[in-house]
Amino acid sequence: MSPSPREHAVAQYAATDGRLAARIALHQGYSTNPQAWFAWLAERLPRAGDVLEAGAGTGALWEHAGTEDPATLTLTDFSAAMCARLRRFPAARVVRADVTRLPFAAGSFDVVVANHMLYHLDDPGAGLRELARVLRPGGRLAASTNGPGHLAELDALGPAVGRPETRVGTRLSAFDAESGPPLVARHFAGVAVEPYPCDLRVPEPEPILAYLDSLADTPLTAPERAAATALVRARIAAEGAFTVAKRTVLITATRP
Repeated sequence: MSPSPREHAVAQYAATDGRLAARIALHQGYSTNPQAWFAWLAERLPRAGDVLEAGAGTGALWEHAGTEDPATLTLTDFSAAMCARLRRFPAARVVRADVTRLPFAAGSFDVVVANHMLYHLDDPGAGLRELARVLRPGGRLAASTNGPGHLAELDALGPAVGRPETRVGTRLSAFDAESGPPLVARHFAGVAVEPYPCDLRVPEPEPILAYLDSLADTPLTAPERAAATALVRARIAAEGAFTVAKRTVLITATRP
């Protein structure tokens, strides 16, 4: 039986931040948008007052947003490895916690951020309900996710070389650009969706192979690696780069 979204997240992230770092490197290094995702997101965040990022991962957002604006900044993640990485921000309070059971009083924050993490929950609605609970009335939610067709070219590559588990969309819950806004509207008001215009153009196979390795249950074998490299090189020869479609959106809303 396939793992649940949470089980998959635990397997991917509980003991290491390396898998996530490999994926971030691909997105940051080969973006067709000159403004990187984290910088784009940082511009759209209200950062005054008390700010929480739930599921903060490696903390890459705060390398762009800076930690000096919030009155207080709290970063949480369920992963001990991620929390260890987050402690490089001395101005932030780092708490190991599950987003569905946050150890904070109701109305503790003015802003909550859920950056590409709600789809890792078995029940995204439970996470949204908890984020609404810890927000003050009038507080703002910023939650990002992806839409249909996101990374379709990468999703096709793994199965083509015998590694279907690298199709990341099959291991996520139903919180995407289409299903996410109605879920958010159950707990928040003024829901708005803004797309991030961007694709990836990768001129060499190595970053693609690192991405596949980050998702594979075990490292790619030499024959699998050779087959993937050949497919990527053929696309690069034909098109000048291995182009990957992205369908990322930012969903914002207000706590009534």
